[in-house]
Amino acid sequence: MRKTKHAIIFCISIVLIAVCCIVAAVGFGGGHIGAARNITLGLDLRGGVSVTYQTVEANPSQEDMSDTIYKLQLRVQQYSTDASVYQEGTNRITVEIPGVYDTQTVIDELGRPGSLQFVTYETGEDGEAVEKVWVEGKDIANAQAGSQQNQTTKAIDYVVQLSLSPEGAEKFSEATSSHIGDVIYIIYDGEVVSSPVVRSAITDGNCIIEGMESWEAATTLASTIRIGSLSLELQEMSSKVVSAKLGDNAVSTSLISGLIGLLLIMIFMIIYYRIPGVAAALAMVFYTAAILLLLNAFNLTLTISGIAGIILTIGMAVDGNVIINARIKEELALGYSVEQSIKNGFRKSTSAILDGNITTLIVAIVLMIFGSGSVQGFGMTLAIGIVLSVITSLVVSRVLMFSMMWMGASKPSMYATKQKEAKKPFDYVGKKVICFVIAAACIVAGIAAMIVNSGAGNNALNMSIEFVGGVSTTVDFAEDVSIDKFNDEIKPAISDIIGSTDIEGQKVTGSNQFVIKTQDIDGDKREAMHSLLVDTYGADADSFEITYISSTISTELMRDAYISLAIAAVLMLIYIWIRFRKFKFAISSVLCLIHDVLIVVAFFAIFRLSVGNTFIACILTIVGYSINATIVIFDRIRENQADKTICHDLKAVVNKSISQSMSRSIITSATTFITVLFLYIMGVESMKAFALPLAVGIIAGAFSSVLLAGSLFYTFHKKDQRLIEKKHK
Repeated sequence: MRKTKHAIIFCISIVLIAVCCIVAAVGFGGGHIGAARNITLGLDLRGGVSVTYQTVEANPSQEDMSDTIYKLQLRVQQYSTDASVYQEGTNRITVEIPGVYDTQTVIDELGRPGSLQFVTYETGEDGEAVEKVWVEGKDIANAQAGSQQNQTTKAIDYVVQLSLSPEGAEKFSEATSSHIGDVIYIIYDGEVVSSPVVRSAITDGNCIIEGMESWEAATTLASTIRIGSLSLELQEMSSKVVSAKLGDNAVSTSLISGLIGLLLIMIFMIIYYRIPGVAAALAMVFYTAAILLLLNAFNLTLTISGIAGIILTIGMAVDGNVIINARIKEELALGYSVEQSIKNGFRKSTSAILDGNITTLIVAIVLMIFGSGSVQGFGMTLAIGIVLSVITSLVVSRVLMFSMMWMGASKPSMYATKQKEAKKPFDYVGKKVICFVIAAACIVAGIAAMIVNSGAGNNALNMSIEFVGGVSTTVDFAEDVSIDKFNDEIKPAISDIIGSTDIEGQKVTGSNQFVIKTQDIDGDKREAMHSLLVDTYGADADSFEITYISSTISTELMRDAYISLAIAAVLMLIYIWIRFRKFKFAISSVLCLIHDVLIVVAFFAIFRLSVGNTFIACILTIVGYSINATIVIFDRIRENQADKTICHDLKAVVNKSISQSMSRSIITSATTFITVLFLYIMGVESMKAFALPLAVGIIAGAFSSVLLAGSLFYTFHKKDQRLIEKKHK
């Protein structure tokens, strides 16, 4: 009976996983609802235009900002239904329009003030209709959606409550007094948005527009009237274009490399862990399909930062299954039955999995609250992935594993190979000085590289245009130059001249004009670039127009990221302190995080990699990845401190804990590294720029978790350890 029951559970689970995969792959219905193809892609993946404005007024009200954003959102809908407008900081607004590449047209049209007018049509002397403008947008004081009870039907009617300025009230009084029974048309940007009938003269500057079919309609009309023309005067701060080719390739290569990496991970799990590996592989298939469905359900915009979050949570989902399966092998080696080993494996793994995921979730939540732009997107994707990875590890894998066991897969050999006799743990703590020296040397090398770079007249880090600003050169070519030719020929040639690959090219639609963005360069390099474009590629020598690009936006994005990480580090420290009941666990883990970040920064400094927005995504990924690995080892230390046979010897406790976690550390690091490696091998330039330092960060995270975290904890406990040993003697 039990076998039949679990067979049914297993079949239902497989069907549900299959349904999730099918929906994620092709969707359902005519609109392919739920399909991965419907996930909204950010500019760095799909391509398009991004323009950031700053208000002329230094401290605008939030209502004015909201109204301006709403108006701009209405305007950008003409370009793309996926266009988005959002606020950055207190006085900046960013407009992103996927699939559009003519920035100048976008800037010109978005910057055009809207026109709001209250008009009547009258018959002129020649018998033709004449439009008379009574009130304009500047005359409107406020407009709000409201509701009132219909005195006849007793139903609730939705209305717009309108109030005018003193000047507007005077004009409106004249208009309504002379047009009782007539229609006053409300026209916005040349279109009639409402046509209320005047029932009586309105002399106090307050009136109600009736006849709204819904609360949403009333809200929309009220907002349209309020903003009349843009409430705030805007000035362009920066603009950029991402080519469609870059976007398409970034998405396809990310998917292919991700699938290859996932397939290799699944094959390895099955070979190495057998039945638990099969359960883990099926759970990973569920995770992959579910994360795609959730991205659709929450209508999240997927960016390179989002891909970083997904890679991290895939690593954490794999890690959870590895921790469980390793525990099951240990329990079998102790002589427990398969059923009891599975139960013990999940029970003993739960604390490590939850603690590791919760600390990373703290990072995600802080980024969502205090971050901005792509940092917030990373946080949202990471948070969803973390919750899903916990469900995958502790629920889906458990159901599948128990079902297969009760269906007949109950031999111990199906769950683990015969364990070799345990060897004495390697003395990791005894090598702590060597490890500390290696870590310090790498960090010092990075600091030295930054000092040398600064001394040579360069920035300490190779900051991209996004962070240091730059020069935008607009030039006309004698004949059409495609974006492909620019990327394949012109861009490398410019790179050789200016000594940087941080170059962006934007083709102006419908012309032979190109906008080339580079970092600020000296006069000699600028002249050499001018000669190259004129002599080699036929540019018009008199067409060069140079403007300077502000760096404020991305600088503040990085500042927000740093602040978020600082807050997250404090909160993680507090959480680990509470959970492990020792502050030395917490401070050791945070020091390891700092080490990992500094190693990645050193890598950027030594090899002069461009520091752009992908740098932020990389650092955030490393922080989440590293803390999870450290928690696993600390969980073992906490458990082994209760072992009466070695609890008096902290060095033995730490060495044993690291040895017990070693296979998990190697497997998790290797599987995540494989995914990132394929991303680097198959990716386009933007993906390579992200994957390479991330690979370095994975290695640094594994090093700090295995060789630094435990040793730091031991070092901080030396005084306590001497007291314990004295008491034990």
